[in-house]
Amino acid sequence: MAREMVRQGGRSARIQSEVHRTVQDLLKTMDRSAITVPMIAEKSGVTPSTIYRRWGDLSELLADVAVARMRPIADPEDTGAMESDLEAFILQYAEEMSSKVGRAMLADVLGTMEGAAAGKCCQFTYQHLETLRERALARGEAGFDVGESIDFVVAPIVYHILFGDRELTPDYCRSLVSRFF
Repeated sequence: MAREMVRQGGRSARIQSEVHRTVQDLLKTMDRSAITVPMIAEKSGVTPSTIYRRWGDLSELLADVAVARMRPIADPEDTGAMESDLEAFILQYAEEMSSKVGRAMLADVLGTMEGAAAGKCCQFTYQHLETLRERALARGEAGFDVGESIDFVVAPIVYHILFGDRELTPDYCRSLVSRFF
């Protein structure tokens, strides 16, 4: 995550946007191991020192780009019931995070555990689960403990994605949700 306070709008936001766009474009055409800060700086029209000052190093920049891509653009689907809401969310989460793009984003975020990227990524998941819990409560359902849903449903999925020790089938994901409830 950025090391300095980045103002909304203005030159600072334009630089961040251009650097992010450049990184995303480069990742489409080349392996991340071939990407360098000077390459990003040249293609985005900034100096390498600007990138180092804002992000510290390449891994922090990649993590920041990954977090920006993981930011939710909509609330989870409303299926009309708490358990099916959570199931729909978990099926989508597992599919997105186990994709090639999702795995690369996880690797970028987890590669910078000192930075704020992992915390932001985690917050996105918590926010979605909190939305599902609040929605259930508004319908008169009992709700659920968001922390426990992370422990019993999300954590096993992330573990299996990171270590590749099992296929994340829809049936497996549904079984996690079912056991949770």
